[in-house]
Amino acid sequence: MKINKKIKKAIGLIHLWLGLFTGIIVVIIGITGCMYVFEQEIRDYLQKDYAFVPARQQPQASLTKLMQEFEKIAPAQKVTGIEINNTAPNATISFTTSKHHVYYLNPYNGSLVKKTKEDFLVTVEEIHTSLLLGDTGKFIIRWSVVIFLLMLISGLILWFPGQVRLIKQAITIKWGASFKRVNYDLHNVLGFYASGILLVSALSGLYFGFKEVKTAVSFLSGSKLTEGVKAAPALQPFLKETIPEHYERIYRKAIVQYPGAILTNLSIRKDGNLRLRLNYPSDWARKRNTFFYSPENGQLIRSKLYKDFNKADWIEAGNYNLHTGQMFGLFGKIVATIVSLIAASLPITGFIIWLKRGKKKKIKISTLKSSAISLHF
Repeated sequence: MKINKKIKKAIGLIHLWLGLFTGIIVVIIGITGCMYVFEQEIRDYLQKDYAFVPARQQPQASLTKLMQEFEKIAPAQKVTGIEINNTAPNATISFTTSKHHVYYLNPYNGSLVKKTKEDFLVTVEEIHTSLLLGDTGKFIIRWSVVIFLLMLISGLILWFPGQVRLIKQAITIKWGASFKRVNYDLHNVLGFYASGILLVSALSGLYFGFKEVKTAVSFLSGSKLTEGVKAAPALQPFLKETIPEHYERIYRKAIVQYPGAILTNLSIRKDGNLRLRLNYPSDWARKRNTFFYSPENGQLIRSKLYKDFNKADWIEAGNYNLHTGQMFGLFGKIVATIVSLIAASLPITGFIIWLKRGKKKKIKISTLKSSAISLHF
């Protein structure tokens, strides 16, 4: 397919200026994205000294007991999240606070095992999604991904050789050539090889960032994202309970009614409601049961069970694993890491190409001026 020179030149200018405009953001997204791919493995390593305590021949303490012990350890701290590993009785229970401290308690008696700040991966994720700038940063990231998507498409158009005989040259890096040529090949050849996966990664990122994308995907799937099922009104008035007793009742009832969860998360939402998530073993998409409760009396408001997911729900559940490469296991993670690094390199190699061309033009103009002066004399 031969492209008109004027059209190709226009596409080249669009590609150039979009790259100059968003290059630094793409570098940040690429580097933080590749760091976060192996977040679970990194966390397992960082927490290896306090994720577990020596096993005992005794049952775990109740969540009520653990919360009461936490209140003694950190009386001024407000709990915003609790994480429970359901696969190992000797796994520490983590309490996250509004001040971003994390307390790891002994599951048998509630004693403090470790107090720490949230790990650096939390910051990495926030940089990746918002540049640490809140809603303003999220807006910048969303539209930078849109621009990056346009750059991928325009880059493929620019890469496409005008003749079949030039394809081999277009997919090969000439390592023995000059720095300028190697840099040019790194930009074009690596960009070509990574483009397919980067297109998928960018589109899955847009799914996170834009409600309109979610709506469009739901429409194409022939289904609609569900909010879950509203709970029926309580037939009997709830007994007066303390907050720890709320949590205990909610947690125990959920894991008995829906067994098999490997991880339980309890957190306080921005609207004040309590959210409980039960995470189950999964392959390509997250299997998760989610419940929302009133903070006043612990009454169930609504629930969303993975067994009731429609197509749109399963797409939403699988999008994170697709975005991070986890959907394809270790191989997918390695590929996602490499491709993220390539994405981060493209604005850098592209910028060098632009600088070299600008320098070449200046030399050419200078040469022409010198020639004109010589002719004049």
